Amino acid sequence: MRCPYCDFFETKVIDSRPTEEGQTIRRRRECTKCNKRFTTYEKIEEIPLVLVKKDGTRQSYNRNKLLNGIIRACEKRPVSIKKIEGIADDIEKELYNSMEKEVTTRYVGERIMSKLKDIDEVAYVRFASVYRQFKDINTFMDELKKLLDEK
Repeated sequence: MRCPYCDFFETKVIDSRPTEEGQTIRRRRECTKCNKRFTTYEKIEEIPLVLVKKDGTRQSYNRNKLLNGIIRACEKRPVSIKKIEGIADDIEKELYNSMEKEVTTRYVGERIMSKLKDIDEVAYVRFASVYRQFKDINTFMDELKKLLDEK
């Protein structure tokens, strides 16, 4: 870290502590040349995540949209909010761990359906019906048959 007073490159950390939010670390430093002290803040660099929609448009990732879609699918089902948030956390972790800056909404939708299928089949079918835009009863029945065949 370069000293803001004398521009020397060597400094030592005197004190480190997290800020109140816990998202940043506050460090007190001292220049080894001029002995002046200064404060720096260290925080995690967030990679902006962009979703590429079916029509090719791009949109910033929004956790609330993801959660709302899962909540709607699980409405009046025995799925706790804790499980719903767990699904969202898992998917979000996968997205950020992939280190991709752009992800398709198709990929996200498939991940949600995969998680819902293991937790509640009715919620899975509800989500799939909206996500896959079932045009008629036959496509809906085809999805149900796939689900039954997997059992």
